[in-house]
Amino acid sequence: MTAIRQRYERLEAARQPFLDRARDASKLTIPSLLPPDGHSAHSKLYTPFQGIGARGVNNLSSKMLLALLPPNSPFFRLTVDDFKLQELAQEEGARAEVEEALSSIERAVMSEIEASSTRIAAFEAIKHLLVAGNVLLYQPDKGGMRVFHLDRYVLNRDPMGNPLEIITKEDVSPSALPIEIRELLESSDTEDTSQDEPVALFTHVVRRDGKWNVSQEVAGIPVPDAEGTYPLDKSPWIPLRLSRIDGESYGRGYVEEYQGDLNSLETLTQAIVEAAAASAKVLFLVRPNGTTRARVLAEAPNGAIREGDANDVSTLQVQKSGDMQIAFQTAQEIKERLSYAFLMNSSVQRNAERVTAEEIRYMASELEDALGGIYSILSQEFQLPLVNRLLLQMQKQKKVPQLPKGMVSPTIVTGLEALGRGHDLNKLAAMLDHLAPLGPEAIQKYMNVGDYITRVGTSLGMDMGGLIKSEEQMQQEEQQAMAMQTGQQLAPQAFDAMKEQMQAQQGTEQA
Repeated sequence: MTAIRQRYERLEAARQPFLDRARDASKLTIPSLLPPDGHSAHSKLYTPFQGIGARGVNNLSSKMLLALLPPNSPFFRLTVDDFKLQELAQEEGARAEVEEALSSIERAVMSEIEASSTRIAAFEAIKHLLVAGNVLLYQPDKGGMRVFHLDRYVLNRDPMGNPLEIITKEDVSPSALPIEIRELLESSDTEDTSQDEPVALFTHVVRRDGKWNVSQEVAGIPVPDAEGTYPLDKSPWIPLRLSRIDGESYGRGYVEEYQGDLNSLETLTQAIVEAAAASAKVLFLVRPNGTTRARVLAEAPNGAIREGDANDVSTLQVQKSGDMQIAFQTAQEIKERLSYAFLMNSSVQRNAERVTAEEIRYMASELEDALGGIYSILSQEFQLPLVNRLLLQMQKQKKVPQLPKGMVSPTIVTGLEALGRGHDLNKLAAMLDHLAPLGPEAIQKYMNVGDYITRVGTSLGMDMGGLIKSEEQMQQEEQQAMAMQTGQQLAPQAFDAMKEQMQAQQGTEQA
Protein backbone atom coordinates (compact mmCIF):
# COMPACT_ATOMS: atom_id res chain seq x y z
CA MET A 1 0.00 0.00 0.00
CA THR A 2 1.36 3.42 -0.95
CA ALA A 3 2.26 6.10 1.57
CA ILE A 4 -0.37 8.61 0.40
CA ARG A 5 -3.13 6.01 0.25
CA GLN A 6 -2.17 4.67 3.66
CA ARG A 7 -2.24 8.19 5.08
CA TYR A 8 -5.65 8.77 3.50
CA GLU A 9 -7.13 5.65 5.07
CA ARG A 10 -5.64 6.56 8.43
CA LEU A 11 -7.31 9.99 8.38
CA GLU A 12 -10.63 8.45 7.27
CA ALA A 13 -11.25 7.20 10.81
CA ALA A 14 -11.32 10.77 12.16
CA ARG A 15 -13.64 11.88 9.35
CA GLN A 16 -16.16 9.01 9.64
CA PRO A 17 -18.35 10.42 12.48
CA PHE A 18 -18.75 13.71 10.63
CA LEU A 19 -19.52 11.90 7.37
CA ASP A 20 -22.18 9.70 9.00
CA ARG A 21 -23.84 12.74 10.55
CA ALA A 22 -23.70 14.58 7.22
CA ARG A 23 -25.36 11.68 5.39
CA ASP A 24 -28.18 11.64 7.96
CA ALA A 25 -28.72 15.37 7.39
CA SER A 26 -28.61 14.93 3.62
CA LYS A 27 -31.25 12.18 3.80
CA LEU A 28 -33.73 14.62 5.39
CA THR A 29 -32.96 17.55 3.06
CA ILE A 30 -31.37 16.82 -0.35
CA PRO A 31 -30.41 13.11 -0.51
CA SER A 32 -28.34 13.55 -3.67
CA LEU A 33 -25.80 15.84 -1.95
CA LEU A 34 -24.22 13.04 0.09
CA PRO A 35 -25.63 9.63 -0.94
CA PRO A 36 -25.16 6.58 1.30
CA ASP A 37 -21.93 4.62 1.15
CA GLY A 38 -21.86 2.33 -1.89
CA HIS A 39 -24.41 4.36 -3.85
CA SER A 40 -24.15 4.17 -7.64
CA ALA A 41 -25.97 5.67 -10.58
CA HIS A 42 -28.24 2.61 -10.78
CA SER A 43 -29.36 2.60 -7.13
CA LYS A 44 -32.30 4.60 -5.79
CA LEU A 45 -32.09 7.40 -3.26
CA TYR A 46 -34.38 7.89 -0.31
CA THR A 47 -37.33 10.21 -0.97
CA PRO A 48 -38.31 12.32 2.08
CA PHE A 49 -41.99 12.67 2.99
CA GLN A 50 -41.51 16.39 3.72
CA GLY A 51 -39.98 19.06 1.50
CA ILE A 52 -39.28 21.74 4.09
CA GLY A 53 -35.67 20.54 4.46
CA ALA A 54 -34.79 20.84 0.77
CA ARG A 55 -36.69 24.10 0.45
CA GLY A 56 -34.93 25.57 3.49
CA VAL A 57 -31.45 24.57 2.30
CA ASN A 58 -32.01 25.99 -1.19
CA ASN A 59 -33.51 29.20 0.21
CA LEU A 60 -30.72 29.79 2.71
CA SER A 61 -28.05 28.88 0.13
CA SER A 62 -29.41 31.52 -2.26
CA LYS A 63 -29.38 34.18 0.46
CA MET A 64 -25.83 33.33 1.49
CA LEU A 65 -24.62 33.30 -2.12
CA LEU A 66 -26.00 36.81 -2.68
CA ALA A 67 -24.37 37.99 0.55
CA LEU A 68 -20.97 36.41 -0.08
CA LEU A 69 -20.76 37.01 -3.86
CA PRO A 70 -23.10 39.91 -4.61
CA PRO A 71 -23.70 40.41 -8.35
CA ASN A 72 -22.46 43.61 -10.01
CA SER A 73 -20.76 44.73 -6.79
CA PRO A 74 -17.25 43.91 -5.52
CA PHE A 75 -17.29 41.96 -2.26
CA PHE A 76 -13.79 43.23 -1.38
CA ARG A 77 -11.73 46.39 -1.44
CA LEU A 78 -8.03 46.77 -2.15
CA THR A 79 -6.70 48.99 0.62
CA VAL A 80 -3.34 50.74 0.80
CA ASP A 81 -1.09 50.75 3.87
CA ASP A 82 -1.96 53.66 6.21
CA PHE A 83 1.54 55.18 6.22
CA LYS A 84 1.77 55.02 2.42
CA LEU A 85 -1.71 56.52 2.22
CA GLN A 86 -0.57 59.51 4.29
CA GLU A 87 2.33 60.06 1.91
CA LEU A 88 0.01 59.93 -1.10
CA ALA A 89 -2.39 62.36 0.56
CA GLN A 90 0.36 65.00 0.57
CA GLU A 91 0.80 64.68 -3.21
CA GLU A 92 -1.92 66.43 -5.17
CA GLY A 93 -4.03 63.96 -7.17
CA ALA A 94 -1.84 60.94 -6.33
CA ARG A 95 -4.29 59.37 -3.88
CA ALA A 96 -7.19 59.67 -6.31
CA GLU A 97 -5.15 58.03 -9.07
CA VAL A 98 -4.18 55.10 -6.81
CA GLU A 99 -7.77 54.57 -5.68
CA GLU A 100 -8.96 54.63 -9.28
CA ALA A 101 -6.33 52.06 -10.29
CA LEU A 102 -7.27 49.77 -7.40
CA SER A 103 -10.94 50.14 -8.29
CA SER A 104 -10.22 49.00 -11.85
CA ILE A 105 -8.44 45.90 -10.49
CA GLU A 106 -11.46 45.14 -8.29
CA ARG A 107 -13.76 45.34 -11.30
CA ALA A 108 -11.42 43.08 -13.30
CA VAL A 109 -11.52 40.42 -10.57
CA MET A 110 -15.31 40.58 -10.42
CA SER A 111 -15.49 40.24 -14.21
CA GLU A 112 -13.29 37.13 -13.94
CA ILE A 113 -15.67 35.65 -11.35
CA GLU A 114 -18.72 36.36 -13.51
CA ALA A 115 -17.06 34.94 -16.63
CA SER A 116 -16.03 31.68 -14.93
CA SER A 117 -18.11 29.07 -13.13
CA THR A 118 -17.12 30.37 -9.69
CA ARG A 119 -20.64 31.38 -8.72
CA ILE A 120 -22.11 28.00 -9.75
CA ALA A 121 -19.48 26.11 -7.78
CA ALA A 122 -19.93 28.43 -4.80
CA PHE A 123 -23.67 27.72 -4.72
CA GLU A 124 -23.01 23.98 -4.65
CA ALA A 125 -20.38 24.46 -1.94
CA ILE A 126 -22.74 26.51 0.24
CA LYS A 127 -25.37 23.76 0.10
CA HIS A 128 -22.75 21.26 1.24
CA LEU A 129 -21.71 23.59 4.03
CA LEU A 130 -25.28 23.84 5.31
CA VAL A 131 -25.91 20.09 5.12
CA ALA A 132 -22.50 18.50 5.74
CA GLY A 133 -20.67 21.41 7.36
CA ASN A 134 -17.53 20.80 5.26
CA VAL A 135 -16.47 21.12 1.63
CA LEU A 136 -13.23 21.53 -0.32
CA LEU A 137 -12.80 23.98 -3.21
CA TYR A 138 -10.09 23.79 -5.85
CA GLN A 139 -9.31 26.84 -8.00
CA PRO A 140 -6.83 25.75 -10.71
CA ASP A 141 -4.70 28.07 -12.80
CA LYS A 142 -6.97 27.44 -15.78
CA GLY A 143 -10.59 26.40 -15.89
CA GLY A 144 -13.45 26.71 -13.42
CA MET A 145 -13.64 25.94 -9.75
CA ARG A 146 -14.13 22.35 -8.57
CA VAL A 147 -16.04 21.15 -5.51
CA PHE A 148 -14.90 18.12 -3.48
CA HIS A 149 -17.57 16.59 -1.24
CA LEU A 150 -16.80 15.40 2.26
CA ASP A 151 -16.61 11.75 1.17
CA ARG A 152 -13.85 12.55 -1.34
CA TYR A 153 -11.20 14.17 0.87
CA VAL A 154 -9.64 14.14 4.33
CA LEU A 155 -7.74 16.85 6.15
CA ASN A 156 -5.90 17.66 9.33
CA ARG A 157 -5.80 21.02 11.15
CA ASP A 158 -3.61 22.43 13.91
CA PRO A 159 -5.09 23.53 17.27
CA MET A 160 -5.64 27.04 15.84
CA GLY A 161 -7.76 25.64 13.01
CA ASN A 162 -5.22 26.20 10.22
CA PRO A 163 -5.09 23.38 7.62
CA LEU A 164 -1.92 21.30 7.81
CA GLU A 165 -2.65 18.45 5.39
CA ILE A 166 -5.25 17.71 2.69
CA ILE A 167 -5.62 14.49 0.71
CA THR A 168 -8.19 14.08 -2.05
CA LYS A 169 -9.34 10.88 -3.74
CA GLU A 170 -10.70 10.89 -7.30
CA ASP A 171 -11.84 8.09 -9.57
CA VAL A 172 -10.39 8.81 -13.01
CA SER A 173 -10.44 6.87 -16.24
CA PRO A 174 -7.08 5.35 -17.23
CA SER A 175 -7.39 7.03 -20.62
CA ALA A 176 -7.18 10.43 -18.91
CA LEU A 177 -3.77 9.64 -17.40
CA PRO A 178 -0.39 10.37 -19.04
CA ILE A 179 0.81 7.64 -21.42
CA GLU A 180 3.78 6.71 -19.22
CA ILE A 181 1.43 6.13 -16.26
CA ARG A 182 -0.86 3.98 -18.41
CA GLU A 183 2.06 1.84 -19.54
CA LEU A 184 3.19 1.33 -15.94
CA LEU A 185 -0.37 0.41 -14.90
CA GLU A 186 -0.67 -2.13 -17.71
CA SER A 187 2.64 -3.76 -16.79
CA SER A 188 2.03 -3.78 -13.03
CA ASP A 189 0.15 -6.36 -11.00
CA THR A 190 -1.67 -3.96 -8.71
CA GLU A 191 -5.40 -3.99 -8.07
CA ASP A 192 -5.94 -0.85 -10.18
CA THR A 193 -4.72 -2.23 -13.51
CA SER A 194 -8.05 -2.84 -15.27
CA GLN A 195 -8.43 -0.74 -18.40
CA ASP A 196 -12.21 -0.54 -18.02
CA GLU A 197 -12.47 0.34 -14.34
CA PRO A 198 -11.52 3.83 -13.06
CA VAL A 199 -8.44 4.09 -10.89
CA ALA A 200 -7.97 6.05 -7.66
CA LEU A 201 -5.95 9.25 -8.01
CA PHE A 202 -4.65 10.64 -4.71
CA THR A 203 -3.53 14.27 -4.37
CA HIS A 204 -1.50 15.10 -1.27
CA VAL A 205 -1.27 18.75 -0.17
CA VAL A 206 0.90 19.29 2.92
CA ARG A 207 2.11 22.43 4.67
CA ARG A 208 5.89 22.35 4.94
CA ASP A 209 8.68 24.96 5.19
CA GLY A 210 6.32 27.92 5.00
CA LYS A 211 4.53 26.84 1.81
CA TRP A 212 2.19 24.21 0.38
CA ASN A 213 3.77 21.14 -1.26
CA VAL A 214 1.62 19.14 -3.69
CA SER A 215 2.16 15.63 -5.08
CA GLN A 216 0.01 12.98 -6.80
CA GLU A 217 0.11 9.24 -7.32
CA VAL A 218 -1.97 6.51 -8.97
CA ALA A 219 -1.69 2.92 -7.72
CA GLY A 220 1.54 3.80 -5.97
CA ILE A 221 3.02 5.39 -9.10
CA PRO A 222 3.97 9.10 -8.76
CA VAL A 223 2.41 11.30 -11.43
CA PRO A 224 5.12 13.20 -13.34
CA ASP A 225 4.96 17.00 -13.45
CA ALA A 226 2.38 16.94 -10.61
CA GLU A 227 4.70 18.11 -7.85
CA GLY A 228 4.68 21.80 -7.04
CA THR A 229 4.55 24.45 -4.34
CA TYR A 230 2.19 27.32 -3.57
CA PRO A 231 2.38 30.29 -1.17
CA LEU A 232 0.51 29.80 2.09
CA ASP A 233 -2.04 32.55 1.41
CA LYS A 234 -2.54 31.74 -2.30
CA SER A 235 -3.21 28.02 -2.35
CA PRO A 236 -5.69 26.68 -4.95
CA TRP A 237 -7.06 24.32 -2.26
CA ILE A 238 -9.61 26.06 -0.02
CA PRO A 239 -11.07 23.83 2.72
CA LEU A 240 -14.29 25.31 4.12
CA ARG A 241 -16.31 24.62 7.26
CA LEU A 242 -19.51 26.22 8.43
CA SER A 243 -18.74 26.31 12.14
CA ARG A 244 -15.49 26.13 14.03
CA ILE A 245 -15.17 23.63 16.88
CA ASP A 246 -11.99 23.91 18.90
CA GLY A 247 -9.79 20.85 18.59
CA GLU A 248 -11.64 19.33 15.62
CA SER A 249 -10.45 19.29 12.03
CA TYR A 250 -13.99 19.31 10.61
CA GLY A 251 -16.95 21.60 11.16
CA ARG A 252 -20.62 20.95 11.80
CA GLY A 253 -23.50 21.62 9.43
CA TYR A 254 -26.37 24.04 9.91
CA VAL A 255 -28.92 21.27 9.33
CA GLU A 256 -27.40 19.24 12.15
CA GLU A 257 -28.53 21.87 14.66
CA TYR A 258 -32.16 21.32 13.61
CA GLN A 259 -31.99 17.60 12.87
CA GLY A 260 -34.34 16.81 15.77
CA ASP A 261 -37.10 18.93 14.27
CA LEU A 262 -36.47 17.48 10.81
CA ASN A 263 -36.66 13.91 12.15
CA SER A 264 -39.89 14.67 14.02
CA LEU A 265 -41.42 16.37 10.99
CA GLU A 266 -40.42 13.45 8.75
CA THR A 267 -42.08 10.93 11.07
CA LEU A 268 -45.23 12.98 11.55
CA THR A 269 -45.56 13.76 7.84
CA GLN A 270 -45.18 10.08 6.97
CA ALA A 271 -47.88 9.16 9.52
CA ILE A 272 -50.22 11.88 8.23
CA VAL A 273 -49.72 10.89 4.59
CA GLU A 274 -50.26 7.20 5.25
CA ALA A 275 -53.32 7.88 7.42
CA ALA A 276 -54.74 10.20 4.77
CA ALA A 277 -54.25 7.50 2.14
CA ALA A 278 -56.02 4.96 4.37
CA SER A 279 -58.85 7.41 5.03
CA ALA A 280 -59.23 8.11 1.32
CA LYS A 281 -59.91 4.45 0.58
CA VAL A 282 -63.68 3.85 0.16
CA LEU A 283 -65.10 0.47 1.20
CA PHE A 284 -68.82 -0.48 1.36
CA LEU A 285 -69.89 -3.21 3.77
CA VAL A 286 -73.05 -5.26 3.21
CA ARG A 287 -74.79 -7.12 6.05
CA PRO A 288 -74.34 -10.86 5.50
CA ASN A 289 -77.94 -11.78 6.32
CA GLY A 290 -79.54 -8.70 4.75
CA THR A 291 -81.79 -8.54 1.72
CA THR A 292 -79.31 -6.43 -0.30
CA ARG A 293 -76.88 -8.43 -2.39
CA ALA A 294 -73.26 -7.27 -2.61
CA ARG A 295 -72.91 -8.38 -6.25
CA VAL A 296 -76.03 -6.46 -7.33
CA LEU A 297 -74.72 -3.36 -5.56
CA ALA A 298 -71.23 -3.66 -7.07
CA GLU A 299 -72.49 -4.18 -10.65
CA ALA A 300 -75.12 -1.42 -10.52
CA PRO A 301 -74.20 1.62 -12.65
CA ASN A 302 -74.35 5.14 -11.30
CA GLY A 303 -77.96 6.30 -10.86
CA ALA A 304 -79.44 2.81 -11.24
CA ILE A 305 -82.47 1.59 -9.25
CA ARG A 306 -82.13 -1.69 -7.40
CA GLU A 307 -84.09 -3.47 -4.70
CA GLY A 308 -82.51 -3.42 -1.29
CA ASP A 309 -82.42 -2.01 2.21
CA ALA A 310 -80.19 1.01 2.97
CA ASN A 311 -79.67 -0.33 6.49
CA ASP A 312 -77.85 -3.33 5.01
CA VAL A 313 -75.09 -1.11 3.53
CA SER A 314 -72.51 0.93 5.50
CA THR A 315 -69.23 2.70 4.72
CA LEU A 316 -66.00 1.78 6.50
CA GLN A 317 -64.50 4.82 8.28
CA VAL A 318 -61.19 5.26 10.09
CA GLN A 319 -62.64 7.70 12.66
CA LYS A 320 -59.23 9.07 13.66
CA SER A 321 -59.82 12.73 12.80
CA GLY A 322 -59.15 13.88 16.37
CA ASP A 323 -55.82 12.08 16.54
CA MET A 324 -54.88 13.27 13.07
CA GLN A 325 -55.62 16.87 14.08
CA ILE A 326 -53.09 16.65 16.92
CA ALA A 327 -50.44 15.25 14.56
CA PHE A 328 -51.20 17.96 12.00
CA GLN A 329 -50.95 20.80 14.53
CA THR A 330 -47.65 19.45 15.87
CA ALA A 331 -46.27 19.18 12.34
CA GLN A 332 -47.33 22.77 11.63
CA GLU A 333 -45.53 24.03 14.74
CA ILE A 334 -42.35 22.20 13.75
CA LYS A 335 -42.62 23.52 10.19
CA GLU A 336 -42.93 27.08 11.49
CA ARG A 337 -39.82 26.69 13.66
CA LEU A 338 -37.86 25.36 10.69
CA SER A 339 -39.09 28.22 8.50
CA TYR A 340 -37.65 30.70 10.99
CA ALA A 341 -34.37 28.76 11.12
CA PHE A 342 -33.96 28.74 7.32
CA LEU A 343 -35.03 32.40 6.89
CA MET A 344 -38.01 31.68 4.69
CA ASN A 345 -40.07 34.73 3.74
CA SER A 346 -43.32 33.18 4.93
CA SER A 347 -41.92 32.91 8.45
CA VAL A 348 -41.14 36.62 8.70
CA GLN A 349 -44.73 37.82 8.42
CA ARG A 350 -47.09 36.78 11.19
CA ASN A 351 -50.52 35.44 10.31
CA ALA A 352 -52.71 38.51 10.79
CA GLU A 353 -54.90 40.85 8.79
CA ARG A 354 -52.75 43.95 9.30
CA VAL A 355 -48.97 43.69 9.52
CA THR A 356 -46.90 46.88 9.40
CA ALA A 357 -43.82 47.22 7.22
CA GLU A 358 -41.77 48.17 10.30
CA GLU A 359 -42.75 44.90 11.98
CA ILE A 360 -41.65 42.86 8.97
CA ARG A 361 -38.38 44.82 8.74
CA TYR A 362 -37.65 44.28 12.43
CA MET A 363 -38.32 40.54 12.32
CA ALA A 364 -36.28 40.16 9.12
CA SER A 365 -33.31 41.92 10.78
CA GLU A 366 -33.53 39.58 13.76
CA LEU A 367 -33.47 36.55 11.46
CA GLU A 368 -30.53 37.85 9.45
CA ASP A 369 -28.58 38.42 12.68
CA ALA A 370 -28.63 34.65 13.22
CA LEU A 371 -26.20 34.27 10.29
CA GLY A 372 -23.61 36.68 11.68
CA GLY A 373 -21.32 33.91 12.90
CA ILE A 374 -21.57 32.07 9.58
CA TYR A 375 -20.61 35.18 7.62
CA SER A 376 -17.64 35.92 9.88
CA ILE A 377 -15.96 32.54 9.40
CA LEU A 378 -16.68 32.36 5.66
CA SER A 379 -15.26 35.83 5.08
CA GLN A 380 -11.90 34.63 6.45
CA GLU A 381 -11.87 31.08 5.11
CA PHE A 382 -13.65 31.53 1.76
CA GLN A 383 -13.80 35.10 0.48
CA LEU A 384 -10.28 36.22 1.44
CA PRO A 385 -8.45 33.11 0.13
CA LEU A 386 -10.53 33.26 -3.06
CA VAL A 387 -9.52 36.88 -3.70
CA ASN A 388 -5.85 36.17 -3.03
CA ARG A 389 -5.92 33.17 -5.37
CA LEU A 390 -7.71 35.05 -8.18
CA LEU A 391 -5.30 37.99 -7.91
CA LEU A 392 -2.32 35.63 -8.22
CA GLN A 393 -3.93 33.90 -11.22
CA MET A 394 -4.69 37.15 -13.03
CA GLN A 395 -1.24 38.56 -12.33
CA LYS A 396 0.35 35.47 -13.90
CA GLN A 397 -1.92 35.86 -16.93
CA LYS A 398 -1.05 39.60 -17.21
CA LYS A 399 -4.69 40.57 -16.75
CA VAL A 400 -3.88 42.87 -13.83
CA PRO A 401 -0.59 44.57 -12.87
CA GLN A 402 1.65 43.29 -10.12
CA LEU A 403 0.76 44.76 -6.72
CA PRO A 404 3.56 45.88 -4.37
CA LYS A 405 4.07 43.38 -1.56
CA GLY A 406 3.05 44.48 1.90
CA MET A 407 1.45 47.70 0.65
CA VAL A 408 -1.89 46.66 -0.88
CA SER A 409 -4.14 44.07 0.77
CA PRO A 410 -7.74 42.97 0.09
CA THR A 411 -10.44 43.68 2.69
CA ILE A 412 -13.83 41.94 2.66
CA VAL A 413 -16.76 44.37 2.56
CA THR A 414 -19.71 41.94 2.47
CA GLY A 415 -21.10 39.31 4.79
CA LEU A 416 -21.00 40.46 8.41
CA GLU A 417 -20.10 44.03 7.47
CA ALA A 418 -22.93 44.09 4.95
CA LEU A 419 -25.34 43.15 7.73
CA GLY A 420 -24.09 46.11 9.76
CA ARG A 421 -24.56 48.44 6.79
CA GLY A 422 -28.06 47.08 6.33
CA HIS A 423 -28.93 47.95 9.92
CA ASP A 424 -27.48 51.44 9.43
CA LEU A 425 -29.69 51.91 6.38
CA ASN A 426 -32.78 50.88 8.36
CA LYS A 427 -31.89 53.34 11.12
CA LEU A 428 -31.39 56.18 8.64
CA ALA A 429 -34.75 55.45 7.02
CA ALA A 430 -36.45 55.27 10.44
CA MET A 431 -34.90 58.59 11.46
CA LEU A 432 -36.22 60.32 8.35
CA ASP A 433 -39.68 58.85 8.99
CA HIS A 434 -39.66 60.26 12.53
CA LEU A 435 -38.55 63.70 11.28
CA ALA A 436 -41.15 63.84 8.49
CA PRO A 437 -43.93 65.34 10.72
CA LEU A 438 -41.69 68.37 11.41
CA GLY A 439 -41.93 69.38 7.77
CA PRO A 440 -39.33 69.89 5.02
CA GLU A 441 -38.35 73.35 6.36
CA ALA A 442 -37.25 71.94 9.70
CA ILE A 443 -35.36 69.07 8.04
CA GLN A 444 -33.59 71.50 5.70
CA LYS A 445 -32.71 73.76 8.64
CA TYR A 446 -31.36 71.21 11.09
CA MET A 447 -30.15 68.28 8.91
CA ASN A 448 -27.05 68.12 6.75
CA VAL A 449 -28.70 66.64 3.66
CA GLY A 450 -25.44 66.01 1.83
CA ASP A 451 -24.04 63.94 4.69
CA TYR A 452 -27.31 62.01 4.93
CA ILE A 453 -27.17 61.14 1.22
CA THR A 454 -23.54 60.02 1.56
CA ARG A 455 -24.38 57.75 4.50
CA VAL A 456 -27.31 56.19 2.63
CA GLY A 457 -25.09 55.45 -0.37
CA THR A 458 -22.41 53.95 1.87
CA SER A 459 -24.99 51.74 3.61
CA LEU A 460 -26.10 50.50 0.19
CA GLY A 461 -22.49 49.66 -0.71
CA MET A 462 -22.36 52.10 -3.61
CA ASP A 463 -19.30 53.85 -4.99
CA MET A 464 -20.02 57.49 -4.14
CA GLY A 465 -17.12 58.87 -6.15
CA GLY A 466 -18.43 61.45 -8.63
CA LEU A 467 -22.03 60.72 -7.72
CA ILE A 468 -22.55 63.41 -5.07
CA LYS A 469 -21.47 67.00 -5.64
CA SER A 470 -18.55 68.17 -3.54
CA GLU A 471 -18.57 71.33 -1.45
CA GLU A 472 -16.38 73.09 -4.03
CA GLN A 473 -18.81 72.24 -6.84
CA MET A 474 -21.77 73.48 -4.85
CA GLN A 475 -19.97 76.74 -3.98
CA GLN A 476 -19.05 77.30 -7.64
CA GLU A 477 -22.62 76.67 -8.75
CA GLU A 478 -23.93 79.07 -6.09
CA GLN A 479 -21.46 81.75 -7.22
CA GLN A 480 -22.46 81.24 -10.86
CA ALA A 481 -26.14 81.41 -9.96
CA MET A 482 -25.58 84.62 -7.95
CA ALA A 483 -23.58 86.13 -10.81
CA MET A 484 -26.32 85.29 -13.30
CA GLN A 485 -28.98 86.70 -10.99
CA THR A 486 -26.96 89.89 -10.44
CA GLY A 487 -26.46 90.19 -14.18
CA GLN A 488 -30.17 89.82 -14.80
CA GLN A 489 -30.92 92.52 -12.23
CA LEU A 490 -28.30 94.93 -13.61
CA ALA A 491 -29.26 94.40 -17.24
CA PRO A 492 -32.35 96.72 -17.22
CA GLN A 493 -30.42 99.41 -15.32
CA ALA A 494 -27.55 99.25 -17.77
CA PHE A 495 -30.00 99.42 -20.68
CA ASP A 496 -31.66 102.54 -19.21
CA ALA A 497 -28.27 104.16 -18.63
CA MET A 498 -27.23 103.46 -22.19
CA LYS A 499 -30.52 104.84 -23.46
CA GLU A 500 -30.10 108.08 -21.46
CA GLN A 501 -26.54 108.40 -22.67
CA MET A 502 -27.64 108.02 -26.31
CA GLN A 503 -30.41 110.58 -25.84
CA ALA A 504 -27.98 113.04 -24.29
CA GLN A 505 -25.59 112.49 -27.16
CA GLN A 506 -28.34 113.14 -29.71
CA GLY A 507 -29.33 116.39 -27.89
CA THR A 508 -25.77 117.61 -27.96
CA GLU A 509 -25.44 116.95 -31.66
CA GLN A 510 -28.72 118.80 -32.42
CA ALA A 511 -27.57 121.77 -30.42
